[in-house]
Amino acid sequence: MKNIYLTIILCVFILNGCEDYYDTNNDPITYGETYMSIDFSTDKAIYKPSETVHFILKDAPKANAKVRYSHLGTVLKEENLSGGEWTWTVPSDDYKGYMVDVYETVDGKEKVYANIAVDVSSDWAKFPRYGFLSNYGKIADNQMNTVIETLNRYHINGVQFYDWMYDHQRPLAGSVENPATSWPDLIGRTNYLSTVQGYIGAAHNKGMKAMFYNLAFGALKNAATDGVKEEWYLYKDQNHTEKDNHHLDAPFRSSIYLTNPANTEWQTYLNARNKDVYAVLDFDGYHIDQLGNRGTLYNYDGNEVKLNESYKPFIDAMKQSSSDKRLVMNAVSGYAQDNIAKGNVDFLYTEVWSESKSFDALSQVILDNNAHSNYTKNTVLAAYMNYDKSNNAGYVNMPGVLLTNAVIFSFGGAHLELGEHYLANEYFPNSNLQMKTALRKALVNYYDFLVAYQNILRDGGSFSSYTIQSADSKLNISNWPADKGQVAIVGKKVGNRDIIHLINFSNANSMEWRDANGEQIEPTLVQEAIIKITASGSAKKIWFASPDINGGVAQQLSFTQTGTEITLTLPSLKYWDMVVVEY
Repeated sequence: MKNIYLTIILCVFILNGCEDYYDTNNDPITYGETYMSIDFSTDKAIYKPSETVHFILKDAPKANAKVRYSHLGTVLKEENLSGGEWTWTVPSDDYKGYMVDVYETVDGKEKVYANIAVDVSSDWAKFPRYGFLSNYGKIADNQMNTVIETLNRYHINGVQFYDWMYDHQRPLAGSVENPATSWPDLIGRTNYLSTVQGYIGAAHNKGMKAMFYNLAFGALKNAATDGVKEEWYLYKDQNHTEKDNHHLDAPFRSSIYLTNPANTEWQTYLNARNKDVYAVLDFDGYHIDQLGNRGTLYNYDGNEVKLNESYKPFIDAMKQSSSDKRLVMNAVSGYAQDNIAKGNVDFLYTEVWSESKSFDALSQVILDNNAHSNYTKNTVLAAYMNYDKSNNAGYVNMPGVLLTNAVIFSFGGAHLELGEHYLANEYFPNSNLQMKTALRKALVNYYDFLVAYQNILRDGGSFSSYTIQSADSKLNISNWPADKGQVAIVGKKVGNRDIIHLINFSNANSMEWRDANGEQIEPTLVQEAIIKITASGSAKKIWFASPDINGGVAQQLSFTQTGTEITLTLPSLKYWDMVVVEY
């Protein structure tokens, strides 16, 4: 991370199911008139083809409700709702997203009570949705399970265990034969083996991957006693008199001194330490961190080290040593992402800083990553919202988060933001900003949307420009990138479908995605706006979905087509709508 451990946090919040603790203003979220918020859950975050999903619907409606299973707006199956718990055996197709909703037809109109998405993927790397953990104190099993259950409802399929370790050069405290039951982390917090083990087990029970965090090149001041040699370090001078380091003052136990990731002896050493970790803890892999561009550096012999070129051989060495384990590596500000992408990482992970301030620049990070991996790996962005607010207690600003997620998700990325608390700072234990009920509910719908429509959001296709016009002057429309006062159009062609995203910046007071001080303005709801689309053929079907309406459940739209011009009415636009034209 670029500025790790920038802020010392005095307390760490653990989500324990007590809603009033972290939300003193239980603001309701507004959906479409017919939508009712009902707790709806599945037993896992991700399923294998032909696996059975277990659904639990609290306060199930007692009327003549039905359950509907859909894929990309097409209904696969319907059945009568017979109670609050039931199962569904998913299709045998791999890497598909589904929407499941409970509804009733009343006076000829559908009333959607609840919905949830289902991800059927044999490998999380195809559609990664990354969460985090950051506190490993003495935590009861029920508290850990509550945290993981919450992440499960957001369909998080991989968890980064941040700062779980002892020393960077010796992450496992104690030995394989006699592991320590507790140890201090870098800032002196006490971590417990039982808590790390408990979280790993809870994550695995939900089908999630558990990834341990560590730097690629970290060593503390005591590293020599663990066998780390002077010849392995990176130096700021050619005479190896000054080691490169990330300076940290008390109460941190040590500054972090940087080794050379390309040094084969360091690679062998760290692989042995990682094997110790795997022998004691059932982690699925290694989340590799870095510190961005460090300027000109030298090895012990005085030769310049091209740090950006050192990461692929490091990744390859880690994979060769533990071939059954997964790897992810942070590209801070995109540094060395082109080389990381060529390594054996499951997906691309970028920590976004001031080099990419605007919404347009944020989307470009995802597009660049697509190109770096030859369009074979999806992206997760560590993009810290409300950053300048995060040093003080407060609440996350919902408009900034939802507009940023609308951009990230519509361009095919995912957002690292959910853990025991909302993530607004690169020091993950910072829990100063909490979510109100409205944002928590909204993010459930946004993550349902990301999963249900992953095959048109994150599964290939090519971005295109479309000619969209407002026929009734309710919307000020422009192609991406938009500016304040506009509705931005993000277009994409996937197979025989045109995908048209409308992101509402009509009331935006800034086009910087971070919303650093939490001041982004909520968009004004626009209802029944008429738009005209220049079609690329004869449309057979047009459907609409929005995470802001009915939880993202698709609805078919009536339309007229004259030549290449399609005219239709959007039911409403709040933050983000998606219109799909099928030919």
